[in-house]
Amino acid sequence: MFDIIYILESNQLTLITTTLIFGLLVGSFLNVVIFRYPITLFREWESMAKDILKERGFKITSPPEPFDKQPEKFNLVVPRSACPKCGHNITSLENIPIISYLVLRGKCRDCKTPISLRYPFVELLTGFCFALAAQHFGFGWPLVAVLLLTAYFVAMSFIDIDHQILPDTMTLPLVWFGLICATQSLFISLEQSLIGALVGYLSLWSIYWIFKIVTKKEGMGYGDFKLLAVIGAFVGWQKVALVIVLSAGVGAVIGGLMIAVQGKGKETKIPFGPYLAVAGWITLLWGDIIIAEYMEFSGL
Repeated sequence: MFDIIYILESNQLTLITTTLIFGLLVGSFLNVVIFRYPITLFREWESMAKDILKERGFKITSPPEPFDKQPEKFNLVVPRSACPKCGHNITSLENIPIISYLVLRGKCRDCKTPISLRYPFVELLTGFCFALAAQHFGFGWPLVAVLLLTAYFVAMSFIDIDHQILPDTMTLPLVWFGLICATQSLFISLEQSLIGALVGYLSLWSIYWIFKIVTKKEGMGYGDFKLLAVIGAFVGWQKVALVIVLSAGVGAVIGGLMIAVQGKGKETKIPFGPYLAVAGWITLLWGDIIIAEYMEFSGL
């Protein structure tokens, strides 16, 4: 065990390669989380809503078909992953990140239904981000913290894209995690982390209410406030403005392209969570460099 730790600590190439492979495996699991976790949440919310209505004296009738059309026992572990078209159970050999997709030529082995490119993309994205984090931080607890944060960011981003939600069960624990990391000064001090979480939440909360008062419309969800609180807890209040600027810039460009390419109207809801996650991740790794370059460029 100590030999492995020594090798990872002393050989950066080995660390990056190992982390890349680990990231591909984590990405494969995140595909499961992205698809299944929202369904489990929706079922839980539906059950809670029915209980509340029953307590109020309303008569509840079950819908003719389950809204998600998944087995009754459905979570991150069971049932086994299967082709949604023919029901073919995916074997371990068919679930090797990237390799299985290439060997199967992007199709189900039985019915030949195309497999979405998102699955290998999420695996590659996670592996690439893990490798970058390893190259930047090296071996140690900061890297462990960033890898966990990265996995959450990837999962939450795609859940937000699919369903326009950022679950409290994912964002709120990360705020506490950021504060715990700060107690050990992994990235910033506890004071900076606490203020960063407050500034992160309140900044978007203020923008939300100003926009709503002026336009009578809701521009974003409360999940976005909590996600920026997470980011603030990791990068500190001084870099929250950088995160907002980066996320707004990326969101404006990508959102505009989506509207132009897909032919959607200006009223189309575009999830802001992925842009916050990208901006926060970039700021955590290279925020100091970006700010220093800007200060030099502007002559400040």
